[in-house]
Amino acid sequence: MHIPDGFLTTRVWATMDIVAAPSVALLARRAQRDFDHHKVPLMGVMGAFIFAAQMINFPVGNGTSGHLVGGALLAMTLGPAAASIVMTAILATQALVFQDGGLLALGTNVFNMAIAGVWLGYLPFALLRGKKAGIFLGGTISLLASAFLALAELKVAKIPMPPAVFAVSCVLFVVSALIEGAITLAVVQALVRIQPGFLREPKGVGSRAGLSLAVTSATLAAAGIFVASARPDGIQSLARQTGIWSNAITLFKAPFADYKMAFVSSPWLARSFAALAGLAVIYGICFIISRVLLTTARSPREGV
Repeated sequence: MHIPDGFLTTRVWATMDIVAAPSVALLARRAQRDFDHHKVPLMGVMGAFIFAAQMINFPVGNGTSGHLVGGALLAMTLGPAAASIVMTAILATQALVFQDGGLLALGTNVFNMAIAGVWLGYLPFALLRGKKAGIFLGGTISLLASAFLALAELKVAKIPMPPAVFAVSCVLFVVSALIEGAITLAVVQALVRIQPGFLREPKGVGSRAGLSLAVTSATLAAAGIFVASARPDGIQSLARQTGIWSNAITLFKAPFADYKMAFVSSPWLARSFAALAGLAVIYGICFIISRVLLTTARSPREGV
């Protein structure tokens, strides 16, 4: 789902950077307005969980894999504005630390997943008032929005896509979206079982729910290599089929490129240590962001 550098023309990625930067700033202001202390631990825990879950690819057919993006799940648990900020932090960390997604294309990936994916995924959930159908549709629509925006941006960048390849890519993205919806519903139901009223009452994350998310995140990070599919994801598969994979460029060497610690010889430990380090980084960044939002949030006396 992450678009690397070299796929988009300067006009496309620069335009998306210009759109994404002020959008994130405005959403940060919105998050301040709605923020309360209950969300401080939840932002860090949810950010770490989504980061870990994104590393677990699952096969979707035709030699292609997908993975949870998590925009709708973040929106349902944190609110859409705070979810956009957390997803932006995840995407920036992935680009800068793990070389997953381009640096020049960061604005594009942020717009696709942290803005459009989050808000469009939140819409069915809000309209259907947290019912199961709304949760499932939210996850499904969130990924569809992100995927088809990516395809549209590649089209605008004049990436050649034979009709057959384009059609197969669309079908695979739909399959991934349905799985995203199912995973989103399963995670939300699990959280509600652990902490009744989790979505209805703004009390943040309880100790049991928080511990469950933390343990699950660490398990996915440490042992994910044993269950994750090695197949390329939708964007990678499309790039290889269209012959543009060779266009990908690397602007700098990230510390944990390809989610590995280069100085660790064991493939499993190299990936596990890098993933666990990523969890700590994401949790720390999201926790700091939450404290800043809490500190700068408007008091009721200041109005809206």
